[in-house]
Amino acid sequence: MQKLSVKEARLESAIGQSAIIRGWVRTRRDSKAGFSFVEVNDGSCLGNLQVLAPVELANYESEVKHLTTGCSVVVSGEVVASGGKGQATELKADSLEVLGGAEPETYPLQKKRHSLEKLREWAHLRPRTNAIGAVMRVRNRVSRSIHDFFQEDGFLYVNTPIITASDCEGAGEMFRVSTLDPANAPRDDQGGVDYGKDFFGRPSYLTVSGQLEGEICASALGKVYTFGPTFRAENSNTSRHLAEFWMVEPEAAFFELTDNIDLAERFLKRIVADVLRDCQEDLGLFNQHIDKTVLDRLEKLAGDEFTRLPYTEAIGLLESSGEKFEYPVAWGTDLQAEHERWLTEKHFGGPVVLTDYPASIKPFYMYCNEPDDEGRATVRAMDVLVPGVGEIIGGSQREHRLDRLLERMAAQQLDPNDYWWYVDLRRYGSVPHSGFGLGLERMVQYVTGMQNIRDVIPFPRTPGSADF
Repeated sequence: MQKLSVKEARLESAIGQSAIIRGWVRTRRDSKAGFSFVEVNDGSCLGNLQVLAPVELANYESEVKHLTTGCSVVVSGEVVASGGKGQATELKADSLEVLGGAEPETYPLQKKRHSLEKLREWAHLRPRTNAIGAVMRVRNRVSRSIHDFFQEDGFLYVNTPIITASDCEGAGEMFRVSTLDPANAPRDDQGGVDYGKDFFGRPSYLTVSGQLEGEICASALGKVYTFGPTFRAENSNTSRHLAEFWMVEPEAAFFELTDNIDLAERFLKRIVADVLRDCQEDLGLFNQHIDKTVLDRLEKLAGDEFTRLPYTEAIGLLESSGEKFEYPVAWGTDLQAEHERWLTEKHFGGPVVLTDYPASIKPFYMYCNEPDDEGRATVRAMDVLVPGVGEIIGGSQREHRLDRLLERMAAQQLDPNDYWWYVDLRRYGSVPHSGFGLGLERMVQYVTGMQNIRDVIPFPRTPGSADF
């Protein structure tokens, strides 16, 4: 007798097989004809497998007729063709073993629909719901696509540190890592905490990005990517921000900005194509119940070319749009989500790649262009904007010229001694190189239509919330 997942048992090709199914009860319906219909799901797919449990089962009266939502079971029997609507197969049970009960008086996930906000209170149980289970399967497919794409394209997977002493973004919004006792920390001559006596002998933090270390590896290995957790200590209680999230960050030597944009476009198209092919049932749920534009949006991205234009042109379009924006538009200011969504949703109707941002609003490591006709300094930055989300990828060509890098660091009041190893890369065989970052959760939001980023990660970490 073969052990099958619910996904496998629902296929017509399984008809005639003797099978063992393991999972959790979604519903039970008793028939006067002397049997019960038990819907079982094991998380392998959105749909349930209908189990036909006859009265002849030894435990029919004692256990089967008392099954409730959430009970765990092991069922053995024959997979047969189903006459039921919307299902090709069902399992005619020879035996049904109850592994674990679920008291209906206390089990929160009953048949009624709960709001996504309410489900966040039960993060330990919410993967059993249709919506969050579907999100997790799509998240898995996206993660696999990320690795598949880069591996097939000749990139090496590298692991960059979680604990770091450098701030890649220069924003200072970092979680400190320390073994010192806050109530009895050693003090220096100025009365401040003496981090020289801490575990690492200096202030240390959780990483905000693996980019700088990725550049080290690209400077020797050619094309690399890192994919892991990153942390931002932003006190932002919004539907777009998490304190802990996952980032994929490719870095490629001998890549200029155009190469970087081409890579990002191919990358996004690959992810979307894989999800459209392999997650059809889950996408159907999102398209019906979460966002009715999901399928059209994904098919459009997979088939259309991305619009590319400089930041300066985008500012001109926004200024002449006639729209009443909450945040004013002016050259030299960063674009807000409302500006990004106007460009992608109302003006171009698809993905947009903005390039050549003002140097004053971008980090020190971005390649400096020559001043424009008005003497304004810009850098070879790129942001990929998509409908429904706004910015989904941010990247740049990196500054590989030693003198210009030192100028940028001085302008942003950064001490080159703190980044001596990064500066060294420009002294020894420096080459043009580029990279970008994609937040996994933003990508999952885009392909599912989920409005709140807390619903696309199993255990969201946000200000005041670190449960589970």
